[in-house]
Amino acid sequence: MPPPLPAAQLNLRQRFAAMRNIKPFLREIWATSKPLTTASIGLRLIRAFLPIATLYVGKLIIDEAIRLIGLGVGQELAAAWHSGALDHLLALLGLEFGLAIGSDLLGRLTSYVDTLLSERFTNATSVRLMEHAATLDLEDFEDAELQDKLDRARRQTMGRMNLMGQLFGQAQDAITVVSFAIGLLAYAPWLMLLLAVALIPAFVGESHFNALNYSLNFQWTPERRQLEYLRQVGASVETAKEVKIFNLNRFFIERFRTLSQKFYEANARLAGKRAFWGVLLAALGTLGYYVAYAYIAWRTVRGDFSIGDLTFLAGSFRRLRQLLESLLVGFSQVAGQALYLDDLYSFFEIEPEIRSKPDAIAVPDPIRQGFVFENVGFRYEGAERWALRGLSFELHAGEVLALVGENGAGKTTLVKLLARLYDPDEGRILLDGRDLRDYDLDDLRANTGVIFQDFVRYHLTAAENIGVGLIEAMGDRARVELAARKGMADEVVASLPKGYDQIIGRRFKEGVDLSGGQWQKIAIARAYMRDAQVMILDEPTAALDARSEFEVFERFKELSDGKTAVLISHRFSSVRMADRILVLADGKVESSGTHEQLMAQGGRYAELFELQAAGYR
Repeated sequence: MPPPLPAAQLNLRQRFAAMRNIKPFLREIWATSKPLTTASIGLRLIRAFLPIATLYVGKLIIDEAIRLIGLGVGQELAAAWHSGALDHLLALLGLEFGLAIGSDLLGRLTSYVDTLLSERFTNATSVRLMEHAATLDLEDFEDAELQDKLDRARRQTMGRMNLMGQLFGQAQDAITVVSFAIGLLAYAPWLMLLLAVALIPAFVGESHFNALNYSLNFQWTPERRQLEYLRQVGASVETAKEVKIFNLNRFFIERFRTLSQKFYEANARLAGKRAFWGVLLAALGTLGYYVAYAYIAWRTVRGDFSIGDLTFLAGSFRRLRQLLESLLVGFSQVAGQALYLDDLYSFFEIEPEIRSKPDAIAVPDPIRQGFVFENVGFRYEGAERWALRGLSFELHAGEVLALVGENGAGKTTLVKLLARLYDPDEGRILLDGRDLRDYDLDDLRANTGVIFQDFVRYHLTAAENIGVGLIEAMGDRARVELAARKGMADEVVASLPKGYDQIIGRRFKEGVDLSGGQWQKIAIARAYMRDAQVMILDEPTAALDARSEFEVFERFKELSDGKTAVLISHRFSSVRMADRILVLADGKVESSGTHEQLMAQGGRYAELFELQAAGYR
């Protein structure tokens, strides 16, 4: 069941503690673009004094108009015009007009600068997010809790664009408040105390509901990811065939409707409570304003203030009340958004466990002895069953080793350990007598070419799909074409309208989709882009027919001459060409040998081989 409206909330200390995120946030904005940040602050600084200046000029205009009325200027307007009696009034009107034009211009310039700065900050944060995600362990991405954290962090790169403008706007309003407060203090200091008493309840209420809103969004992260998944699976080219064949659209739509309705109801209840209490608490601020207004009017009637003073003070108090309310509510909102920044910064604090040591060494070239698994054990996070345990064997340099076994035997986990996508929980893996963890991680992976059965189908050009196998050589067309020939993908590319420059996949309008077998040949060619010392094929030929797979593995055997190679396949006719075959069962090596030796032993390998061979008879 999805979580209800949160009853528990963050306490005041936790909410204010989140403000620690503002300092690094501002530091990152400054680092994004110093000129744009300076321009945004400078423009706001000027705008901060315009309201008080405009209001004071308005007071002067009213006082001057009343003075001129008292002199009877209105009876002889033409004479007053020619005598210059109206010059001061006209100058004040011109000044107020200029302030109005300037305020509009500065507002538009500020908006323009903020838009540029926000976009640059969002892009820079997105790049940082992707860069940090690239450093994390594969096991991290298989953890649902981290996926929730990544989802929240990804949302914050877009959702915090307004926070920058809000922070700068808060600073601008604070300066304006100071300017108005100085004016009010000169007339009636106690009015400031009245404002504070009237506005604090609204601030506390807004802070309370901001914390509740954050709690609701935090608790609903898994459900939001489900909603996003349902949106995609219900309207995606990858799932369209099965959705239509099995008539799944109603199932996905109904599940989406049910889940989204519950999320809507939870948000609606929170929004309703927020609106109800917001109206009541805001009424206190309104009451405070009219008490002050009545006081100013009474002082004016008594002759203490001029009509211009009345206008200036009433306007100042109204603006000050609005600004203070905005500041308090804005501060509460900033504190609330700072809670969301916790999601972003806590993601950046995640450190990978698999990394190079400070004194890491280069992978030997050439590899002379090979790999040794010594009593290796590995268990996936949260799993009770060990994927591998007590695994010991040798992979000799220059040897082509085949791994066979039933599903769940640990074949794919083994090759992930070999490529150091995981580290063993027990035992160790040696390369030329040294622990695999002693070698530089980037160098180790640069010397390893792997194609997994769940390879990625990139919606890029055919050349780029192959070139990603060695990103620094993606622009080397000769190398790309050679890799395509090695992977038997050259015929696939030749059939495309634009050849190597053709975008493949259906995501984009100009894209051309491929069959499963054609995609696999592209993926295999990707592995041949790098001149790796270790080559691994983890069932990448599942969509190929038996003859095509045999040809691919025959080419693989030929091109692996002098290299250390591992191949995994369910087709026993293909693995026969390996120098040695390991039979895995329950995460251990059950038997080892050539095809002929294993058949002679009459164990699991022979049984599985005969079962498969019978299917072809």
